Amino acid sequence: MKKILLIEDDVTVRENTAELLELSNYEVVTAPNGKKGVDKAKEESPDIIVCDIMMPELDGYDVLTRLSEDPKTKGIPFIFLSAKTEHKDVRRGMDLGADDYLTKPFEEEDLLSAIESRLAKVEILQAQKDEGGETVQNLSAFREMMRNREKFGYKAGENIYEEGKSSLHFYMVERGVVKAHKYDSRGKEMITELYKEGDFFGNLSFNKNSAYGEYTTALEESVLYIVSKDDLREILKNNSNISMELLQEMGDHLMGVKEQLMEIAYASVRRKTARTILLFAHKIKKNPLHSIRISRADLAGVAGIASETLIRTLSDFKKEGLIEIEGRNVKLLDAEKLEAIS
Repeated sequence: MKKILLIEDDVTVRENTAELLELSNYEVVTAPNGKKGVDKAKEESPDIIVCDIMMPELDGYDVLTRLSEDPKTKGIPFIFLSAKTEHKDVRRGMDLGADDYLTKPFEEEDLLSAIESRLAKVEILQAQKDEGGETVQNLSAFREMMRNREKFGYKAGENIYEEGKSSLHFYMVERGVVKAHKYDSRGKEMITELYKEGDFFGNLSFNKNSAYGEYTTALEESVLYIVSKDDLREILKNNSNISMELLQEMGDHLMGVKEQLMEIAYASVRRKTARTILLFAHKIKKNPLHSIRISRADLAGVAGIASETLIRTLSDFKKEGLIEIEGRNVKLLDAEKLEAIS
């Protein structure tokens, strides 16, 4: 049974909400103000926290701030429940790291849906972590992931790969400088690019028979991180937004494979979005509602897809009759067709 910490100073609201949650098969722990709420969170280690904003001693913003500073509580999903409805109040709560913001008076099904969605998100992300899946949100995270790969050192003047050889790996410079170069018909060297710390290079074509189109050589003693093309392809499939960022980062060097990468990225977005919707549907088993509702924010967070791309994909799914979009939530209509998306 999942444990919910409810922090609310209004006795009537606290008791009624606690009763609603208990009837929905949750264990409920309550606190009458922000200070006691922080203490309860550290004592009880709840699975999720639902918190009012306007409270004595500590308001909801301060509660979230204090819990975010403690490694033991900073990862607990947090939902604001408040009568403060102005956009600036909602924005402040979300900027502090809240997972959702519901305004009073609220519909029972909205609160239950928000809780189910956040708990499902935590379970899905934990399962992905346990399976060893690699998810990255941007190129900075991608660079950190690369730093967990195999590392090789090259002396000044040492070749990294040669033109015409099979393209098997992709590279990132950790230290040093690498030159990309070609030779003309008279044997004269032409330097086409210099790669420094943090730069990526290599042939990104995923054709089995692809070959490097140039030479690369260390200009000075250099350290490189290397990922195999097979592993890279899987990373790009699972993190579609990285494909597009790599296109931007490497510019003209990727023009020959731009179309291929975009196709991979778009197909992966549809597949990833459909799979994530179905994951939530599977996780929300005891949902007491007539239909399953999943917030777009949670979908984006689990799928590792940029919000703008996710919205476009959901719009396509809506036109195809697979889902409905109700405010900030997504309602599943046709699980079989979503399952068939490849």
